[in-house]
Amino acid sequence: MSDQVRNLAFHTLSDEWATLNRVTFDYRRRDGAWETQVRQTYDRGDGAVILPHDPERGTVLLTRQFRIPAYVTGHPEPLIEAAAGLLDADDPETAIKREAEEELGYRFSEVTPVFKVYMSPGSVTEQLSFFTAHYSAADKVGAGGGHPEEGEDIEVLEVTLGEAMAMVKDGVIVDAKTILLIQHLMLTERAPRTSR
Repeated sequence: MSDQVRNLAFHTLSDEWATLNRVTFDYRRRDGAWETQVRQTYDRGDGAVILPHDPERGTVLLTRQFRIPAYVTGHPEPLIEAAAGLLDADDPETAIKREAEEELGYRFSEVTPVFKVYMSPGSVTEQLSFFTAHYSAADKVGAGGGHPEEGEDIEVLEVTLGEAMAMVKDGVIVDAKTILLIQHLMLTERAPRTSR
């Protein structure tokens, strides 16, 4: 794309909790014409998300927490989500193991990478690394709940995978990253085994 974008210029509009930039650039359209465009990008860093699954009992671990962006757009209830967090200075695997312990109270020695995606590429720069992990009672090392000093007030939920999927269908779970991981597990964990 380097031959399609030129004169890239950034102007910081806000640099508090995250960075909001106004980006001005020239873009060459498919017909060859150049046009100047102005967009805003919101950069809070990359993140990781995990949906632990107990294959023996068919359960998954989720969180429930208040989210102000959802609240101010008409969703007053806390959101049910897969555990997630920013990478900070860590690689995605290290970060998601840390977040799982902080939010869920479970420690994982192994996690399984699923995919890495942009969740809202029209304005947000974040790439989110998705993971799953098998868990059992032996992996529980604490209560979870996040860090109250960081404003976190996280409830840990354990439901069956079928119940989680029903919550998606009923509009109870409305978080995109969580829906993607629930659907991924529905496809991979419930897929019929084929003989070779």
